[in-house]
Amino acid sequence: MHHVKYMAGGPVADAVFADLEPRIAALVSAGHRPGLGTILVGDDSASAGYIRMKMEKAESLGFTSPHVHLPQSASQADLLAAIAQMNNADDVDAVLIQHPTPPQIDFDAALLTLDPNKDVDGLHPVNMGRLALGMSGPVPCTPAGIEALLAHYEIPVSGREVCILGRGTTLGRPLALLLTQKRPTANAAVTVVHTGVEDWARYTKRADIVIAAAGVPGILQPEHLTPGVVVVGGGVRYEGRKLLPDVDERCEQVASAITPRIGGVGPTTIALLFRNAVEAAERRSGIARS
Repeated sequence: MHHVKYMAGGPVADAVFADLEPRIAALVSAGHRPGLGTILVGDDSASAGYIRMKMEKAESLGFTSPHVHLPQSASQADLLAAIAQMNNADDVDAVLIQHPTPPQIDFDAALLTLDPNKDVDGLHPVNMGRLALGMSGPVPCTPAGIEALLAHYEIPVSGREVCILGRGTTLGRPLALLLTQKRPTANAAVTVVHTGVEDWARYTKRADIVIAAAGVPGILQPEHLTPGVVVVGGGVRYEGRKLLPDVDERCEQVASAITPRIGGVGPTTIALLFRNAVEAAERRSGIARS
């Protein structure tokens, strides 16, 4: 009987929030209640749901959650004005601009105008640069969540071979930067492959840990893996309300450990977003982490 370990994200997120609670309490008692500002453009129901969930979580943790909701027809100038308002707001430590935005909006150009120190997603080019250089700053939430997930389940990463399938700017690329850094929970040999690589499976078959980050439903199949591999499903796509993961469910037949189809990387991403927000508040308030 093949036994596989399921790496659920919930317990990892709980551990992150348990670490954050006393830090938030310290900020509040010093007179600096942390604030997570959110900006939503348009009426996409999934995006609105995400923002609502993040605002509720913020409030339950003791954050303020100032919110700007712009109409579907909003112009680039409207979004830039909302970002400037958040940049200048004294009660906002960290800002989340919900992605995707409507077609008339240039998200990347808008992101450039966000104060990098308030960038809760860690996606501003300054923060991507900090990550590439190994400087401290907000780290993209999904990659950081994957590192936390592997560490929580005591999956050895240091010195081992990790293959990332996908090179997107929110996941594959920053994850490679993160896992090559010299830290006990990283320090790996990382290969990044994608569908433009002929026979990419020869790389995934060689790896100790495979992280799917392609956003192509079912791309990773059991035959692409070596028995005993650790599999993390980072990439998903939605069709309507249906969640389509990158990792075929049959991969659990060969893996020694795998993220579940639902509740894997998702909860850790949210937790790391709040860790970035708390760290931004600590930086702005001058309260150093004890």
